[in-house]
Amino acid sequence: MKILYFAWLYKQLNRGEKDVSPPDSVVTVADPIDWLAGRDEAFAHAVAKRSLTKSAVDARLVPHQSPIAGASVIAFFPPTIKGADQ
Repeated sequence: MKILYFAWLYKQLNRGEKDVSPPDSVVTVADPIDWLAGRDEAFAHAVAKRSLTKSAVDARLVPHQSPIAGASVIAFFPPTIKGADQ
């Protein structure tokens, strides 16, 4: 499974992606967040406020409780803030 990091997560982690093989206990979007945070201190710090981290599974925006069975790619990114690019 490929994990993609965008925007401030990309900048904070200094990487855009990571290939991972999570254990079978990782079944929802929230689970790889917890699993990765337990293995990577920088990631744990970057996602300390989980509600600010949005996610997509195979290019579909999903809530953290969504299942990831069969997913090829999970992406994490901050929420869009209206007017932030202006």
